[in-house]
Amino acid sequence: MTTAAQREQFEQLLERHRGIVLKIAHAYCRDTEDRRDLAQEIAAQLWKALPAWDRGRPFSTWMYRVALNVAISHARSAGDRQHLPLDEAGVEPSHDADAARESDDGIRALYACIERLDPLNRALMLLYLDERSQREIGEILGLSETNVATKIGRLKTRIRNELGE
Repeated sequence: MTTAAQREQFEQLLERHRGIVLKIAHAYCRDTEDRRDLAQEIAAQLWKALPAWDRGRPFSTWMYRVALNVAISHARSAGDRQHLPLDEAGVEPSHDADAARESDDGIRALYACIERLDPLNRALMLLYLDERSQREIGEILGLSETNVATKIGRLKTRIRNELGE
């Protein structure tokens, strides 16, 4: 495949799955400029790593892995102080004001718990909340399926305890 054809294929795949990049950038960066920078860095690293993508596996799984590795490295180098603040969590309003307030409070409390997690566990929860299978989460994060199940169980317990359930 020519470089022009590779670039076109890459751009199409990146556009199709850009929500992954945006979601990760929002989870790991505080302000708009930092999110843009991280998204751009993720795209650059995806392009560099494209020859390593096993075309027999889903692009989105590989993309998550690369993007999360870039985001985790970015968070560690920034002292993990640029994660998403609660007021930018993007909570959707509900039609019922009381239900919306309860829902917003619950979601904000959940985000507060997730904010306090280390970068790897934050990635794990991001994938879990994105309804990825334990097998896929393991592939993305380089963990065994059993380890993923154990970590998710522990994180759910920790979050329940923090939320005072």
